Amino acid sequence: MSSFLRPAATGQAQTAAVLAPDHFTPVSTHLAIAPLVSVVIPAMNEAENLPHVFATLPSWIHEVVLVDGNSTDDTVRVARELRPDVRIVPQTGKGKGDALIAGFTACTGEIIVMVDADGSADGSEIVSYVSALVAGADFAKGSRFANGGGTDDMTPIRKLGNRVLCAAVNAKFGARYTDLCYGYNAFWRHCLDKITLDCTGFEVETLMNIRVVTAGLKVQEIPSHEYVRIHGASNLRAVRDGLRVLKVILREKNERRAARREGAR
Repeated sequence: MSSFLRPAATGQAQTAAVLAPDHFTPVSTHLAIAPLVSVVIPAMNEAENLPHVFATLPSWIHEVVLVDGNSTDDTVRVARELRPDVRIVPQTGKGKGDALIAGFTACTGEIIVMVDADGSADGSEIVSYVSALVAGADFAKGSRFANGGGTDDMTPIRKLGNRVLCAAVNAKFGARYTDLCYGYNAFWRHCLDKITLDCTGFEVETLMNIRVVTAGLKVQEIPSHEYVRIHGASNLRAVRDGLRVLKVILREKNERRAARREGAR
């Protein structure tokens, strides 16, 4: 699996416009949903964190797809012990973007939720994301800075960088985001038919945020609380990854400008 996911061609057999199943999944005593929900978790050496992550996942989700980035610890064994029906996807490339693309491709649900494996995300929030999608949104974007959200994990320099980059995306692409570099999102599978994913690192989240807007998809922000990683050290590097995000923003802006010029001819 390469780190490249193109939109499906019109009329292509693998279109994600799947009809609702003839059954409903109970979510609570007063709520049930028809769409099947897949949760994608990219993980590399997260064996200690997985018990915390899996414990917060709702019982009503259809499947968990764990993309293993060649872990040298017991990540895969622990995942299978925690959830025998977990789907393990070995990552052939490198980077978070590459892992997510592999996970998205393997999903069988109509709704896909992205969850980090470090314990920073609360799986109980998934119902809010799914509710937004069922109510009409195409893409439910987690925000730590929307009213009701929060973060225990961002340093001042990361907050500043996120704010500046978020403002740049809003100004250049007509978005109205309050948070940019956050990996807790959910979307209908049909969104993958309308955007191309072609990057391998943490910047994949920014790329998705830009391309769902430029594709004209309906986005709704979901207040989310980010917790501190429970065990281990993050692979995120503020300066390095911030520059990669900026590069994506500039590239997308240049490509959009070039497309407009071509269309005007």
